[in-house]
Amino acid sequence: MKVIVSACLLGVPCRYKGGANTDKGVISFVAGMDIIPVCPEVAAGMPIPRPPVEILRGRIVRKDGTDMDEIYRAGARKIMKEIEGEDIAFAILKARSPTCGVHEVYDGTFSGTRVPGEGVFAAMLKEAGIPVYDEEDLAAGRIPMDIESEERNADRRN
Repeated sequence: MKVIVSACLLGVPCRYKGGANTDKGVISFVAGMDIIPVCPEVAAGMPIPRPPVEILRGRIVRKDGTDMDEIYRAGARKIMKEIEGEDIAFAILKARSPTCGVHEVYDGTFSGTRVPGEGVFAAMLKEAGIPVYDEEDLAAGRIPMDIESEERNADRRN
């Protein structure tokens, strides 16, 4: 079984501003697991750095109003195709990202306002039946221990 992790949480410099969102807790948690690092935005062909985007009325848009929805969804679909047939245990994604947000996203006003919702890739994973968490779930102990134990035991058997 494999674990999908947002590449930025693993230290890959793929953030929209450049740089990473390295999370030592995530790195420690997934140590020894079979990791699939992902960045749907880079998979979509977006550069690093790139203009910020948010979700406004269900569409991914830039601050200037440019609709980027299809481009970002294409990146998410590309990764879904790449993982097709893989035995994925769960995913840990970047909180509030327009592609990877699990519980909330920014509201599209570029004011820092958060609203309940999910990024387009997170939604696709959920639709595929893959349990999805973010780094804040891990920090708060909201990832079920049976998932962690099952994944670590599977890795020891392989």
